[in-house]
Amino acid sequence: MAALVLPAGILVLLLLVAPLLLLFRISLNLFSPTEMMVEATTAANYFQAVQDPYYRQVLLTTLAVALGSTLLTLGLGFPAAYWLARMQGRAKSFFTILVIFPLLVGNVVRAAGWLALLGNGGAINAALLGLGIVAAPLPLLYNTGAVVAGIVAVVLPYMILTLSAVIEGIPRQAEEAAANLGAKPLAVFRRVVLPLALPGVVAGCVLVFVLCMNTYASAVLLGGPQFKMMAPAVYDQFVRGNNWPFGAALAFILLGFTLVLTVAGSAVLSRRYRR
Repeated sequence: MAALVLPAGILVLLLLVAPLLLLFRISLNLFSPTEMMVEATTAANYFQAVQDPYYRQVLLTTLAVALGSTLLTLGLGFPAAYWLARMQGRAKSFFTILVIFPLLVGNVVRAAGWLALLGNGGAINAALLGLGIVAAPLPLLYNTGAVVAGIVAVVLPYMILTLSAVIEGIPRQAEEAAANLGAKPLAVFRRVVLPLALPGVVAGCVLVFVLCMNTYASAVLLGGPQFKMMAPAVYDQFVRGNNWPFGAALAFILLGFTLVLTVAGSAVLSRRYRR
């Protein structure tokens, strides 16, 4: 058994653990405008990131957008997942393919589609102007709403597929029994479906939250240059500023917050599920 696991373990170490260790080592170095990076062992980059009001605001914006997008995705995804899980026959296969299909398109392409939809000369503003509802194009782009819409469109299939897989395992008889005992549809959902689907809710929220925290294309293309999240900030430090130590520190701060919040949220939901 160990001989079968060993090759996969070595591959994980080489592709995942080793780059993270190298990135952490870089984060402990110092930046020099002339030498780019001076070897050192200091946490100055972490202290600088935490003490800088700009990066604190960037982190808070990232957390707010990620949490809001996750909750919105859960609200939109649960009804669709329930409907898909209870579907029968060929129609289920067809709609499952429709849910998976957006995953075949890159995030940049989908963000470009939102640009064509929400821009001043986009489809929505063109329709509103043509109908005479507005006199000037609405500012639908380069704001938090546009970023959230783009992120939700990216992560929604993951939530639907995760939840539908769990809801399929909930027997219909449980819902029918509750209804026969006089429970209203909302009570059936709250007392029967939701508790049994909670493992899927936990898994879906964790997956979606991690993706939202690390979003790049939607934040850059739909938020504009003034809208900053952590992933674009890390990219700016590496590529535009050539400040690899500080960029690596920002990357680990993002990783740490994502990990802590994911574990804490999973623990709270899991404890409620056990109860």
